[in-house]
Amino acid sequence: MRVRSVLFGPAERVDFVAKFVAAGADIGVLDLEDATPPDAKERARSAIVDARPGEQELGRMALFVRTNVLGSPHFSDDLEAALAAGAHGVVVPKLETDREVQDVRNAMDNRGLRTQLLCAGIESVAGVHRAVEVCGAGADMAYFGAEDFITDIGGVRTASNTEVLYARSQVAIAARLAGIPALDQVVVDFKDADAFSAEAAVARSLGFRGKLCIHPSQVELANRAFSPSSVELEWARGVLAAAEAAEAEGKGVVSYEGTMVDAPIINRAKALLEAATDE
Repeated sequence: MRVRSVLFGPAERVDFVAKFVAAGADIGVLDLEDATPPDAKERARSAIVDARPGEQELGRMALFVRTNVLGSPHFSDDLEAALAAGAHGVVVPKLETDREVQDVRNAMDNRGLRTQLLCAGIESVAGVHRAVEVCGAGADMAYFGAEDFITDIGGVRTASNTEVLYARSQVAIAARLAGIPALDQVVVDFKDADAFSAEAAVARSLGFRGKLCIHPSQVELANRAFSPSSVELEWARGVLAAAEAAEAEGKGVVSYEGTMVDAPIINRAKALLEAATDE
């Protein structure tokens, strides 16, 4: 499953599912947490269940539901709604320990969500501190939430993102150790395409596989940022061709365009080509 773009919308607005699909999102998320006020949560759950979009409507997009936090009075009903809506997975925010991830998994299993995917939200000081535990406890993917993290640590949010570089890196590393994709923070100014693209480029360089989106206009930018470019693919093919030629000639040293090519470079080239065909 591709996870380049994960587009969120309020759960009560199930008509947004069509907008998710039209935008080309890899994953569309109906949000029962931040995007749904307390007095609208029950109504939103009913709307999700009543809509129950089918595979024909969704196309290649996966549909997820973001629940309220584990332990909230809404959590159990949120899971029931996700099951009844036929969601492919659930997003659970603010997970901080391996035990919490296991509790979520058990709750999903008990409600018939055994085969659904779990995206774990890491967006607190404790969550980042225990990111390896959280990612390794049974989550299928994880995201870093910068806004909640900065509030929790008492920091100041800046355009440079320097204040969250360490935390972002910790989540990316933890996800890689667990063998799951990491998803990067939102860009709240959805009108600033340049800022989104620049931030996505940094995220990809850190090892993230995709980005959270809050507006359809961000989806194409995310899909482009987390897909190999034609220049990268040309480089990857050239590296592999040079490596094959050197092996055929019995050479122990490989170079391409004046640069030494060793095993990590070859593996990176292979990964780029695999990403280009990943469905």
